[in-house]
Amino acid sequence: MGGVTSNMAAKLAFFPPDPPTYGVSGPPEAAEGVVVPPQKVVLTGVPIGSEEVEARRVLTSRGNEIVVMYIRNKKAKVTFLHSHGNAADLGVMYGLFVALSNHLRVNLLAYDYSGYGRSSGKPSEENTYADIEAAYKCLVETYGVKPESIILFGQSVGTGPTLDLAARLTCVRAVILQSPLLSGLRVMYPVKHTLWFDIYKNVDKIIRVRCPVLIIHGKKDDTIDCSHGKQLYELCQQKYEPLWIEDGNHCDLETYPEYLKHLENFVKAIEMMTPDFAKTEASTGTLELFEKARTSSDRSDISRKVVSFDRRERGRMSTGYRERPRHSTDGRHRMRKSVDLCENSGDGVANKPRKSIDRFMIRAVGLCNVDCLTEDPSKLKYKN
Repeated sequence: MGGVTSNMAAKLAFFPPDPPTYGVSGPPEAAEGVVVPPQKVVLTGVPIGSEEVEARRVLTSRGNEIVVMYIRNKKAKVTFLHSHGNAADLGVMYGLFVALSNHLRVNLLAYDYSGYGRSSGKPSEENTYADIEAAYKCLVETYGVKPESIILFGQSVGTGPTLDLAARLTCVRAVILQSPLLSGLRVMYPVKHTLWFDIYKNVDKIIRVRCPVLIIHGKKDDTIDCSHGKQLYELCQQKYEPLWIEDGNHCDLETYPEYLKHLENFVKAIEMMTPDFAKTEASTGTLELFEKARTSSDRSDISRKVVSFDRRERGRMSTGYRERPRHSTDGRHRMRKSVDLCENSGDGVANKPRKSIDRFMIRAVGLCNVDCLTEDPSKLKYKN
C-alpha cells in the first residue's frame, strides 16, 4: 500500500515537461588522441553560445542516471549547485542558467531530477535527495570544486532537496532559497505540526543549516504563499537580508531588476567572508547583513512547531479549511542521521528509506504543480 500511495503522489506532485525540451547525443567529438569519458554527452535543442557548457550523465545511489550540465566562468570564485522548480527541465532553464553565470560571475552546475528531461527513473521525493547528492559528488569529485566554495540554490520544489543536503553538510558556503515551501502539506493546509506522511519537511530541516541563507519570495505568489518564505527566514540560524518582491508571483521573480541586484550583492558578500562563518563573524566587522546564530533557548522545540500564520497572509492559502484535531496516532517525524560529505567525500551518502506518503497527502501535493520558468505559460499543465 505504501508503494502505491507513493506512486500516486508522485504522479500528482511532479510535472516534468512532456516531451523533454532538449535532447542528448553521444560523447562530443574530440581532437585526435584525446579520450572522451563515455559519461559526457552533448545537449541538443538548446542555444549554442560561446560559454563553456559541459554535460554528462551521473549515476545516483538509487540506480538512476541523471543529466547534469556545468557552466564554467573564468572569473568565478564560487559555484552554484542549482535545483530547479517543478514544471521545468534543463532545456527550459538553460537561458537563465547562462545569464546567471555570466552576470554573477559564478560557475553553475544544474541537474534534472530522475524522470525529468533525459534523466532516467521516476520522480519522487526520495529520488530527488539521491539526485542532488549525485550532483554534489560530481561537482566535488569530477570538477574539483571545493565544498567551501559551493552555494546551494533551490527554487520552489527544488528547495526540498537543497535543504535536505544543506542540513547534512557542514562545509558549503551558503544557501539560496527562491519561493521555498515549509513542507508539501503546508502548501495547502496551515498545519502546526509535521505529520509523518508529509513531504519536503523544510521547516524541520532549516534549523540545522549552519551557513548563511538568502530567501527570495514574491509577495503575490499564488502557488506557495509568501508566508512560507517568511517563516523559514525566522528559523534560519545565519540570516542574510531577504528579498520580498512586492508584485512578484511564483514564476516571474527573475524579471524584476531587484532580483539580479540582490543576488549580486549576496554573492559579493559571500566571496568576502571567511568560509567558517560561525567562528569568524565576531572578528570580521564587515558582515552587518548577517545575524548571529540563535541560542539554544531560542530554538527549543522549534523543530516541531511553526511560527503562527499571520491571518492576513494565510487568507489566500486556504478556502475556509480548518485543521481537524489529530489523535495520538500521528507519527513523529524521524530525522535522518547527519552525514558530513566533506569528511567522507569518497563514500556515497547513506540513504535511509523514508515512509511512504499517505493518501491524504495526495490532496496537498497536488498544488505543487506549476513551478515554471517558460515564455509560454499556456503550455504548462495545471492540476485542479
